[in-house]
Amino acid sequence: MGVPLLDLAAHHAPLQKEIMAVLEQVVRSQAFILGPEVAKLEERVASYCQAKAAIGVSSGTDALLISLMALGVGPGDEVVTTPYSFFATAGAVVRLGAKPVFVDIEPRSFNIHPDKIERAVTAKTKALIPVHLYGQSADMAPIMDLAGRRKLAVIEDAAQAIGTEYKDGRRAGSIGTVGCLSFFPSKNLGCLGDAGMVVTNDADLAERLRVLRVHGSKPKYYHKLIGGNFRIDTIQAAVLNVKLNYLDGWTKRRQENAQRYETLFRQTGLPERGAVTLPEAVYRASGKSHYHIYNQFVLRVERRDDLIAHLKQKGIGAEIYYPVPFHLQECFRYLGYKEGDFPESERAAKDTIAIPIYPELTAEQQAEVVEGIGSFYKK
Repeated sequence: MGVPLLDLAAHHAPLQKEIMAVLEQVVRSQAFILGPEVAKLEERVASYCQAKAAIGVSSGTDALLISLMALGVGPGDEVVTTPYSFFATAGAVVRLGAKPVFVDIEPRSFNIHPDKIERAVTAKTKALIPVHLYGQSADMAPIMDLAGRRKLAVIEDAAQAIGTEYKDGRRAGSIGTVGCLSFFPSKNLGCLGDAGMVVTNDADLAERLRVLRVHGSKPKYYHKLIGGNFRIDTIQAAVLNVKLNYLDGWTKRRQENAQRYETLFRQTGLPERGAVTLPEAVYRASGKSHYHIYNQFVLRVERRDDLIAHLKQKGIGAEIYYPVPFHLQECFRYLGYKEGDFPESERAAKDTIAIPIYPELTAEQQAEVVEGIGSFYKK
């Protein structure tokens, strides 16, 4: 039958009439730039993320970039983050002339190891960027404690984690100085192109972000700051306002799919044999349901590359997030890192695989995925 890694056609089919209606409304209004749908979305996302303000921007990458700009990060500054994430996490730092300083990950959650951050902090450190990878919160309490003691800004990269809750019930993005969201189409809340958002509880910082996203202009044509064109598209905001109504239901189905996978894999005996290691929800929110939203369902597996080739032959989608850690990327060679510096990140890059987890995934499709993986290890 075959199972895609992600099925956006199935995802959008039930929403087509609603989406087309709001698109027509935007076209009729001609309010294409920062129209009323943007303000509506910002208010709703701020509330959803338990933040006081939200600023719509052009992408998750630009959310990181504009946050660093608003906090004054620039040449000579250092920003401590993980080497195991999507490229934008470190790329945004370098684009401003600052230096990324890497800290290895915690092997169960794949998130930055909080106990290893302080030794990487220097007099030049200006900010920390923890990443809530794959839909699970980083361990934020010790990170925020360190940031408070050392007077550091905390930029939460929550691109894969909208609605994720930390163990104290606070939502990703609302804990640090700012939180950065992505609405790329493959995300749990995705639009029809590129869009992102910054959330914060700091009113002054929120205003600075709003000014920076329109070239630093306030009022129009008068510039106290140098910003950029970081505006969210009104059409994308309109689509997201439709889809936000369904987000909690989609999260629940992702979690149900994760539980089904766990049952199916246990039945194969593969986890007990060590061939497959299931993702672990490390920081469970007390009494809450959003401790892990499964933007990806990531396994550790033996003979990873051979397994992917096997699944491809069977028409089963799989993906490697991320095959090369930042410290081994050619463009970051000048930083002076070498193989072996961050062993957990390197191990994750070599033995992890993401399998389908989207809300529309059926029980039959999940059984096919598990059977496909099981048939590889039977050989």
